[in-house]
Amino acid sequence: MLVSLFAGCRPAAAPVAVGEKPVSINDIPSKDSQARPTKPVHEMSWTGFDGSIQKLKDLRGKAVILDFWATYCPPCIEEIPHLKSLKAKYGDDLQVIGLHVGGDEDKPKVPEFVERLRIDYPLAYPESALTSYVFGQDTAIPQTAVFDREGRLVRKLTGFSDQIRAELDAAVEKAVNGS
Repeated sequence: MLVSLFAGCRPAAAPVAVGEKPVSINDIPSKDSQARPTKPVHEMSWTGFDGSIQKLKDLRGKAVILDFWATYCPPCIEEIPHLKSLKAKYGDDLQVIGLHVGGDEDKPKVPEFVERLRIDYPLAYPESALTSYVFGQDTAIPQTAVFDREGRLVRKLTGFSDQIRAELDAAVEKAVNGS
């Protein structure tokens, strides 16, 4: 279903502006986001690889990174070690969730991918409302959404590069420390 949208995984890219009129998510201007979520953001969920269902509201009190990725995406592969280092730096104050959006043909490649990259944070499949909310009009991956301890969106980033790494670090610092 989402596979055709992601077939064009772009290399490192800055966030993309789509449309003429910016919208705001939790008072954060975002030109490439969906104008209105189809349900409350804190109610949006993902299904863990183990079958458990979790919602953003379940993680209140922690800063959260939702990272949308696939095994065939080079910038996703570059970003994962950095996400692991952020988790190590902030410990229990930060929860990283890797959300696989590679589609059915990518699923068989996931176990080897996880082992090779030694991914040690939870992995899941996002519900379509969450994917639509974060992606808006831009289907490039990786897409990384950073939420503060109250579940408010701090920053959404698309792609991965040195500049995006610095922006991600600043967003996580703000989400964890409120500054």
